[in-house]
Amino acid sequence: MASQGPSLLKAGLLMLLAAQILPPASGCNRRFYEIMIGEFCQAKFRLDMTGLERGAWCSWPKTMKIYEELTNCTHQVALKMDCFWPNGVVDDFFMQIHRDYFSDCALTGRLLHDPPIGILAPFIAVPVLITLLMTAAVVWRSKRTEGVL
Repeated sequence: MASQGPSLLKAGLLMLLAAQILPPASGCNRRFYEIMIGEFCQAKFRLDMTGLERGAWCSWPKTMKIYEELTNCTHQVALKMDCFWPNGVVDDFFMQIHRDYFSDCALTGRLLHDPPIGILAPFIAVPVLITLLMTAAVVWRSKRTEGVL
């Protein structure tokens, strides 16, 4: 039993060493993946975006299909190259896409706003009126005690 301790330790060290060496040799080549999404995905995205006028770049309905195709492209390339998706390369890639194409887009269209007063007023008034009516009914009923019991 005492001789198994050193052999288990050696096996554990061998597994740790293998885990450090094998992933770069057999897993996802991050640099090559970065090059591939640049050449395949970004090139098509750039071509599609130049087909739109620059003023339409901030219009989500006009860019949604192009953006979705870019996302799907990075995913398909990752699958073909045995890379996890999403990953750090994809995050950096999309950050660069946003800096290049969407940095001038205003946030006003995407911020939450209060609904118009015509919609908001009933949602405020109805509960307030119900509360006042219920309070009045309780007070009125508490003053009329003759027929309760």
